[in-house]
Amino acid sequence: MPDLEQLAVEHAAKAAESPHGRSAHLVLHDGVLRQTVIALVGGTALDEHTPPAAGSVQVLRGRVALTVAGQHQELSAGQLAPVPQERHGLLAHVDSVVLLTVVTT
Repeated sequence: MPDLEQLAVEHAAKAAESPHGRSAHLVLHDGVLRQTVIALVGGTALDEHTPPAAGSVQVLRGRVALTVAGQHQELSAGQLAPVPQERHGLLAHVDSVVLLTVVTT
C-alpha cells in the first residue's frame, strides 16, 4: 500500500530539482481508475488541458488554484475538489503536492 506522505516528500524533492518544477508518480492504475501524486514548485502551473470523464484533486501539501476560463478556485492542504468538466489548469502558489484521481474512458 502506498504511503502518500512519503510520496509527497519524495516528489516535492524531485520537483525542486527538476528544471520544469514538477514531478509525478502514478500511485494506482485499476481499470479506468487512476491516482497520481503530482508535486509542483511554487509558481509552477499545469497548462490548460481537457478534463477526464470524472475526477478529483486533493491537496496533500501547499496551496493551489484550479483555473477555468480565467477563474480560480483556491485549495489548501486537506481540501478536495472535483476536477472541472471543462478545460482547466492547476497553479501552485507555493511548493505543493496533490493527489489527482481520475476516471478515464
